[in-house]
Amino acid sequence: MSFKILCDFDGTISKADTTDAIFDRFAPAWRSIEALWEAGEIGSAECMRRQIELMDASLPELDEALDELEIDPTFSAFAQFCNAAGVELIVVSDGVDYFIRRMLLRAGLGRLPVRANRLIQHGQRHYSLGHPHQIEGCASGAGTCKCARATADCAGYRTVLIGDGRSDFCISHKADIVFAKKRLLSYTQENGIEAFEYSDFDGVRQILESLLPLRRQHPVFANAGLEAA
Repeated sequence: MSFKILCDFDGTISKADTTDAIFDRFAPAWRSIEALWEAGEIGSAECMRRQIELMDASLPELDEALDELEIDPTFSAFAQFCNAAGVELIVVSDGVDYFIRRMLLRAGLGRLPVRANRLIQHGQRHYSLGHPHQIEGCASGAGTCKCARATADCAGYRTVLIGDGRSDFCISHKADIVFAKKRLLSYTQENGIEAFEYSDFDGVRQILESLLPLRRQHPVFANAGLEAA
């Protein structure tokens, strides 16, 4: 059976957490709201909405700040590899669609599908956040429910997750193959979830290349029930 890749953005494709960097610059009080989320008092969707509403920036100022941020230099080649291999690569993030699309477009990757929270501009300097990929009953209260996106985007396919943090915890239990680093790696180790450790997308590509066509003898693929091509 074929598979699709769901890839996180902030801290995974982007070198730094894009949302945090933008909030540091244009919404300096954002960390007080972040503390409520980390304490479990609010869900991530509410957290992001309240933080976005703190932002004070014109769109040109926002664009200038985003253009100073970088994506992983190995990601473009990885996206080309996925395209050549006929594997759909989908960016799925609990971050902000405008931030993601701006950075991908600058890298020549503007055609990649993106599932994320929607930035809505009000007047010249203020914003709110929409949640086109939110579902009722999401375990983490996320604005973008990654588990639901896996069901919707990967129906009939095996799911590959590439992630690094808390927004990937829930889906890591459900994905067929997991690539993990940072907080997600610790989480998978603590919860007995099989995962490939990676540092950049060259590493992910090399592992996928070694598994194409999919080989039954590899433990992760075997446990996921994948058939040989």
